[in-house]
Amino acid sequence: MNEFLQACRAAIGAAHVLTDAHDTAGYLTDQRGRYTGRALAVLRPADRAEVAAVVRLCAQFAVPLVPQGGNTGLVLGSVPDQQGNAVVLSLRRLNRIRAVDALNNTITVESGCVLQHLQEQAAAAGRLFPLSLAAEGSCTIGGNLSTNAGGTGVLRYGNTRELCLGLEVVTAQGEIMSSLKGLRKDNTGYDLRDLFIGAEGTLGVITAAVMKLFPQPRAQVTALAALPHPAQALQLLQLAQAHCGPALTGFELMSDFCLQLVRKHFPEQRLPFDRPHPQYVLLELSDSESEEHARTLFEGLIGTALEQGLVDDAVIAASLAQSRALWRLRESISSAQAHEGKNIKHDISVPISRIAEFIAATDVLVQQAAPGCRMVTFGHLGDGNLHYNVSPPEGVADSDFIARQAAINRVVHDSVDRFGGSISAEHGLGALKREEITRYKSPVELQLMRAIKLALDPQQLMNPGKVL
Repeated sequence: MNEFLQACRAAIGAAHVLTDAHDTAGYLTDQRGRYTGRALAVLRPADRAEVAAVVRLCAQFAVPLVPQGGNTGLVLGSVPDQQGNAVVLSLRRLNRIRAVDALNNTITVESGCVLQHLQEQAAAAGRLFPLSLAAEGSCTIGGNLSTNAGGTGVLRYGNTRELCLGLEVVTAQGEIMSSLKGLRKDNTGYDLRDLFIGAEGTLGVITAAVMKLFPQPRAQVTALAALPHPAQALQLLQLAQAHCGPALTGFELMSDFCLQLVRKHFPEQRLPFDRPHPQYVLLELSDSESEEHARTLFEGLIGTALEQGLVDDAVIAASLAQSRALWRLRESISSAQAHEGKNIKHDISVPISRIAEFIAATDVLVQQAAPGCRMVTFGHLGDGNLHYNVSPPEGVADSDFIARQAAINRVVHDSVDRFGGSISAEHGLGALKREEITRYKSPVELQLMRAIKLALDPQQLMNPGKVL
């Protein structure tokens, strides 16, 4: 492989072909620290031409490549396997904002642009880029597109797929496909863009994208409601959508145990209620008129919900600081889980109308499989996406509990399937769920996916072992 590496050094510069273990370590371990792969090298091209040159070299020398953005994924999709014959193609140097068109409400960005930077550049132009994730300070837009990331704004704005108007992609043959027109209507054949979004780098390498922007809301108001059961949360969602229409941009469900973990590990955070409640919903309105209008909408909604017995208590944030404190409770759940110890995560979706039924039925099944386990259930109720996580019983060693992961996954995923859901709502399949999905997708779907993969990547070099 010396000839290949020498060719890479000539193509992108020797300083950006990393082979020393000290330099490559940060690229080889997944975000949760569960797995470390091996790689021939880490390649760091600076632009689309260098990406194309590297991909052509990989095709010439039959070297597998693993595209990587911020490496914040949760399903082992952006790290290499143990064979050590692949290269990691880091896109972090492709981090430029190419153009902002405020009148067209679009921003053209390179794939290595950190999500938070994109948000800030949109705000500087008086616009909103609504994709928001816990990892937004380190994840990149290329990774967001490759996994079709969700986040807290899907209810109003959709997944990353819905926010993208065009892509620039380096194909498996090292050719550049550019479709960065920023058009909302282009009915000229197959939608090639959608092939690469959500493909996790298995069909090509996204190098740039045109993303939608929106007018900045004049006000954002947050409320926290306490409820007895997820069934009431679904009724509250229906009421909120009828009362607030498209102004409702966030609707997050959290169980009391989720917030118990937050209070345990982040004691400075406080709930604004004088007693605990079984469930909580965090709501956000983004208003185009004024804060007063948004607050009036919220007060009317909460008042009606209290009258109908849907909520036991509620508080509307009176300031930006209070709003941030309420969101911090939600955003701290994952960190609190990590502090508590190992847990078995499930990123699932079911039809919104069946969420309460799913939780009730699956909780029973999981308890039968792992008596005494603790359910950490939270997520984006407005779009049907739950993070249905399982923590070990008190006093059970993490290693003993994680040894039962396959059995618990089977219980949860089979229940998801029975309820007409998906075992991956927003994290993707990666290597972690590659085999699992064969149980739930039909043979026809899998056959079509393999046909697409073979047509676009006949050498099978693009992110091997992921998705399929």
